[in-house]
Amino acid sequence: MGAATGRWGIAAAALGLAVGTMAAGTALSAEVKSIAVLVPEQGTDYGWNQQGVEAARATAEKFGLEFIPAEGLGYGDVRPTLRELSEEGASLLIAHASGYNTSAPEIAAETGTPVAIVDRPDALQEGLVADYTLYGHEGAYLAGQMAALMTRTGTVGIVVSGEPPSWNAQSAGFAQGVTATKPDVKIIYAVIGPAAYADAAGGRRVTESVISAGADIIFGQGNGSSFGMMEAVETTKATDGGQVWFIDVIGDKSSIDKGSLLTSVLWNMEPVYSAMVEDLQNDTFGTKHYKIQVADGSVSLLETDNIPAEVWSQVSATRDKFVDGSMTLEPVTDAQAVRALMSSVESKD
Repeated sequence: MGAATGRWGIAAAALGLAVGTMAAGTALSAEVKSIAVLVPEQGTDYGWNQQGVEAARATAEKFGLEFIPAEGLGYGDVRPTLRELSEEGASLLIAHASGYNTSAPEIAAETGTPVAIVDRPDALQEGLVADYTLYGHEGAYLAGQMAALMTRTGTVGIVVSGEPPSWNAQSAGFAQGVTATKPDVKIIYAVIGPAAYADAAGGRRVTESVISAGADIIFGQGNGSSFGMMEAVETTKATDGGQVWFIDVIGDKSSIDKGSLLTSVLWNMEPVYSAMVEDLQNDTFGTKHYKIQVADGSVSLLETDNIPAEVWSQVSATRDKFVDGSMTLEPVTDAQAVRALMSSVESKD
């Protein structure tokens, strides 16, 4: 995502594959010419897709590389597109969707073109496959603290478009932030569907349900479905008759906000993609895990005029503890462990 907005500123057959991988890594260490990013939706969602595209573009500009965006590919089979981009000479294929994390390694093995995938931290392959499953849990914890300090009804909601590791880590972090601040606040957790990332209608329907159950603050995670979440927040009153606030993730929707955006857990993926290029150049691609964190500003909270000064001050004090290392938070990525942190769970499983 470009720079974060706000004050706070990813046997014989086996032997043959290993040899091919080392050869690819050696060749790439000499020269990286281009990077391609593949996203399922258009890079205009102010979130996952847009931030991935913008971060890849910024990285290409930084290193003087050709930038190849492939947008709106959907959530189906992207093998043909991966092959085509490889044939066109892309030095790195960034498969920016959890649904691509099986096909991309297959194409990497087939073509020798390195790929970066998400939600498969177990799939690292030296010189060929890197994983950048990113956890914004520290930022989500801060957002949870903010929600606990600002809720009037004593109930907040989490609405997610699925339960991939990245979303799970943030859901858990948010719940932990709420509970640590005010243990008596109720947390309603709702899942639109197993992979409802683009389901705006579902996002609106489920969010309206969570609001009707008492939530006056919604923490929403969901690509295109987040637009439906925002519509619900903008058009539905809380059970006390007052304002419902929306907390977004990854990007900054301030330019389209109608007055309900409280904050966003911002991600900056440019340092992650830059590290990938450097690893390709240094022959260390596929050997380590990438991360984003509050300490270096790659995870931050968006500051808006809707946040009271005293609340921002308290959350800032907690943020400083993450920066100086006096506070740490391990990500929780298992869906059942996440659900165990909630007061109630609504799921379409």
